Amino acid sequence: MTQTEIETLPTAGSFRIGGDLPVRRLGFGAMRLTNADGDGIWRGPDDPAAAVAVLRRAIELGVQHIDTADSYALGANEELIAQALHPYADDFVIATKIGNTRPGPDEWVPVGHPAYLRQQAELSLRRLRVERLDLLYLHRVDPAVPLADQVGALAQLQQEGKVRHIGLSEVSVDEIRQAQQVAPIAAVQNLYNFSTRDHDPVLDYTGAEGIAFVPFFPVGAGEHTKQAGALADVARQTGATPAQVALAWLLHRAPHVLPIPGTTSLNHLTENLAAANLSLSPDQLARLDVGKDT
Repeated sequence: MTQTEIETLPTAGSFRIGGDLPVRRLGFGAMRLTNADGDGIWRGPDDPAAAVAVLRRAIELGVQHIDTADSYALGANEELIAQALHPYADDFVIATKIGNTRPGPDEWVPVGHPAYLRQQAELSLRRLRVERLDLLYLHRVDPAVPLADQVGALAQLQQEGKVRHIGLSEVSVDEIRQAQQVAPIAAVQNLYNFSTRDHDPVLDYTGAEGIAFVPFFPVGAGEHTKQAGALADVARQTGATPAQVALAWLLHRAPHVLPIPGTTSLNHLTENLAAANLSLSPDQLARLDVGKDT
């Protein structure tokens, strides 16, 4: 498939986040752009110009949904997005997350105190150069603070016009239900991919509720590079890469699934986005649906 074909072929459809924010289903996760020397998402990119080029190319290729967080490189990831893409297109959606502190490299500590969450939202607004955050997630549930208080802080921001839609990350069905008693939930972002399917119940529940399900690490941690198994077999049959098959499987899984593969490579970016055009046969899907080890 040539680059021109990738840009002109239809994509895997769209989904309306919160019922009113339409985005193409395959987005971009910006976390890895601020991972200098593999330092645990602690500092900005070694080559800022290259990172900016990846973000701008993602938009050129049709990405409408980019995901970040205030904790990625202590806010540098949000600043990078603003540097690359501001002023933003009218149909562009930025999702960011608050509620995870960074005491040091490779340390992620949830803090859900409402005053802290409100402060971090204000900082995200400044770094992203917007007056309202399209989609704001509670990055992690803080077990030391009632969930209702944490979601309530985001709901207050929503009532003030500073947040359009509220999301949750790494949550159970029960936690989603609790949060829905406080505010409408537009998106849930959990770890989910071809090799890790623990959140099947969450995926099914969000589909029934009309909530976007955003799988992070959608290609997994190297599982797609294996030369045997269902992914490899289907890749050979389709002429695609195992990573493309893994992403296409997610897109086929349900219409509310919005994968956000991330990369620092322009070539990998193009490869990932081409997965939106990969059709899988019923037999291929059945083989992939059986499980990661078949």
